[in-house]
Amino acid sequence: MGGRAARQALRAAPIPEDERAVQPGQESGRYQPLTESEVIRIHQAALEALEQIGIANAIPSCQELVTEAGGSMTQDGRLLFPRALVEDIVALAARDIILPGQDPRYDMHLTGNRTYFGTAGAAVHIVDTQKREYRESMLQDLYDAARIVDAMEHIHFFQRSMVPRDVEDPREMDFNTCYASIAGTTKHVGTSFVAPDHAHEAIDMLEIVAGGEKKWRERPFVSCSCCHVVPPLRFAEDACRVLEVCVSRGMPVLLLAAGQAGATSPAALAGSVVQETAEVLAGLVYVNLLSPGHPAIFGTWPFVSDLRTGAMSGGSGEQAVLMAACGQMGRYYDLPTGIAAGMADAKLPDAQSGYEKAYTNVLAGHSGANLIYESAGMHASLLGCCLESYVIDNDMLGAINRTIRGIEVNEDTLSLEAMRDVCLDGPSHFLGHEQTMALMQRDYVYPDLGDRNSPKDWNEAGRPDLLEQARCRVKQLLSTPRPQHVPDDIDRQIRERFPVKLSLESMGG
Repeated sequence: MGGRAARQALRAAPIPEDERAVQPGQESGRYQPLTESEVIRIHQAALEALEQIGIANAIPSCQELVTEAGGSMTQDGRLLFPRALVEDIVALAARDIILPGQDPRYDMHLTGNRTYFGTAGAAVHIVDTQKREYRESMLQDLYDAARIVDAMEHIHFFQRSMVPRDVEDPREMDFNTCYASIAGTTKHVGTSFVAPDHAHEAIDMLEIVAGGEKKWRERPFVSCSCCHVVPPLRFAEDACRVLEVCVSRGMPVLLLAAGQAGATSPAALAGSVVQETAEVLAGLVYVNLLSPGHPAIFGTWPFVSDLRTGAMSGGSGEQAVLMAACGQMGRYYDLPTGIAAGMADAKLPDAQSGYEKAYTNVLAGHSGANLIYESAGMHASLLGCCLESYVIDNDMLGAINRTIRGIEVNEDTLSLEAMRDVCLDGPSHFLGHEQTMALMQRDYVYPDLGDRNSPKDWNEAGRPDLLEQARCRVKQLLSTPRPQHVPDDIDRQIRERFPVKLSLESMGG
C-alpha cells in the first residue's frame, strides 16, 4: 500500500495524545492590542480608581480584613484600597496553579501564557436546531452538554453553560447543576452558587466523590465562578459570602467582573478595561487576605453593548478586542487569567455564528490568557446554548489551537534534505516522502466534521450538511452508556443524602 492509500491509512490510525499536532495549554500571547505604555496607564488608572473611588457595599468581614491591612472606609460607605496594598497582594498572589480534572489527563496547568479553551454561560434556553426554535433549558440538557464536552478533544474544561429551568428551588438548582456537571465529564468543572449554604452542600458532595476532605483539597476538580462585584464598583454581598465559603473549603475561584460597556461600565473601551481590572484586583486583595496564595483566576470580562439598543453584543469586534486587552492585562500581572470569547449574537449555528466565534476566539486565544471561557456552544449573546455547536466549535478550536502553536523553525523543518531527496533524482513531489508521512499527524490538524472533499466527491457522498452531521454526532454520543467515573456506590451515597433530580435512567442507565 502506498501513495494516497498509505496517507489515508496513517490518518485513520490512532496517534498517542502527546504526539498530536495540538496540545492543551499551548503558549500564546502573539496578539497584544495595547502598547506597553498603554498597559501601564490602565494599571495606574485601576489603582487610582481603587484608592480614590473604592468599592461600595463591602460586607463587614471584608471591611475588617481590608481596613486592618491598610484600607479605609469613606463616610458614604465605600471601601478604599491603597495602591501599596494592591501591589503587595499582586506580588504574593498564586501564579502557578493547577485546575485538576477528575481524570488527571485533563489537569490544566495555569502558568505563564499557557492557554486552554472551555465553556461557560448561564443560558436560559437550549437551541433546537431541527425546529429552528428556542425552548427552556433543562437539567437533562446540562448533563448532556457535559457528556458531549467530555468527548471533545479541543474543549478542555466544562463550566456550566445553562440554567436548569425545571429545578425551581435555588438550593436544589445549585446542587444539581454541580452534580450534573461532574457526573457528565471528567474534565475540570466550573459552577456557581447563589448562597453560602449552597456552596457548603455542594462541597460536601464533592468531598465524597474525591474520597474525603484531604483528597478534595489536594485535587479540587471544581472551581467556583464568583461574580463578587455588581458593576460599577460595588461588591455583591451574597457572592462575597459565597466566596468566603469557597476559599475556606479549598475551592479555586474565578474572580469575575462583567460590566457591560456603555451600561454598567464606561463606553470607552479603555475605561471598561480599567474598571474591570480594578474590580478584579479588589477581589484578589479580598481572597488573599482571607487565605494568602489561594488559587484565584483574574477574571476580567467586560461585555459590549450595542449602543443603539443597549442589548449585549457578544459577537462584536469590540468584544473581541476588549477581551484580548484583558488577557494582556493578566499577562502584565502574571496572574492566572480567564477571559470570554465565542459568545455569538447569532441565534443558530450558521455563517454569522461561524465568523463571530472565529474572530473572538482567535483574538482571545492569542492574547496570552490562560482560560478562554464561553468558547463553544453559545448563541444569542449567552441566552442560548446549542449542543450541536459544541461539536462544530470543537473543529474550530482545533484549528485555532494550531494557529497558537505556530511554526517551528529548525534544521529539520527548513527541509533542505527533503528538497534534495525530491528534486535530485527523486519523484519531484513530496507526497510519499518520509518527512511528509512523519509530520502528517504531528504537524497537521484535521476536522472531525468539516468537509474538505472536492465538489465531485462531496456530491457523491450525498452532499453532507455540517449541521446534520453534528446532530448525528450528538445523538451518537448521548446514546452511549452512562459514564462510570463516579462509581455506583458513591453515587448511591450522594442520592441518599442529597436532592439529586436526575434519574439513573435519564443519565444513560
